[in-house]
Amino acid sequence: MKAGLEGMVVLVTGAARGIGAAIAQAAASAGAEALMLIDRDPFTPTLPGPAKALTLTLDLGDPDAPDSAIRATLAHFGRIDGLVNAAGVTTRGGFEDADPALWDRVFAVNARAPFFLMAGAIADMRARSAPGAIVNIQSMNAHCGAPDLSVYSATKGALQTLTKNAANACLADRIRVNGINLGWVDTQTERHLHAVTPGMGPDWLDRQARAQPLGRLVSAADCARHAVWLLCPASAPMTGGNLDLEQKVTGAP
Repeated sequence: MKAGLEGMVVLVTGAARGIGAAIAQAAASAGAEALMLIDRDPFTPTLPGPAKALTLTLDLGDPDAPDSAIRATLAHFGRIDGLVNAAGVTTRGGFEDADPALWDRVFAVNARAPFFLMAGAIADMRARSAPGAIVNIQSMNAHCGAPDLSVYSATKGALQTLTKNAANACLADRIRVNGINLGWVDTQTERHLHAVTPGMGPDWLDRQARAQPLGRLVSAADCARHAVWLLCPASAPMTGGNLDLEQKVTGAP
């Protein structure tokens, strides 16, 4: 069955670059009727196909941002059929160096914002007695996590639990909620994060990719294809699933 999104209005966060941008591209290619694209930085998307697209600049660390995103989507397009929570911050912090400010910021973006975006989308779907689909972009760190990503890992563990909780709560409403746990993904952000910030060099990620079982890293396009599949009606009745899209479990032997 074709993974099509025809007639669907889809809200995607973190859509300016990387995984969120790839998902927006894939959703447009899959026939989405309209896309509301959220990011903290202004951007102009270039999307295939006839999909209508609007962008909205919001910092999801702001408590009012999720409500603003939901209201704007409903005002422009009248409904929300699909939601992808792709935005996130990967600020490093572990038991030796994390402080309350870091904890609050990372949880605000990675857990609080997705919760209230889900709440807004679910409220609209229920008000219309309409089916819908939500996909949360999570992390392999939810299973254990690297030592310097303790706070980040906790946020992704929270989001993984919220995915299952929402799926259970909304099952009878025909609202499906699934997640994708990612590890290393070959994006510009990831390359900069490893090559520049810790000074590992521009070819470091390529060396790591060759050492993987598949001989490459998971790509943003890989994730986008799975996200579109989970959004589309063809993947029903799957709900409450957390797909591990990686070649190892981060932090585990």
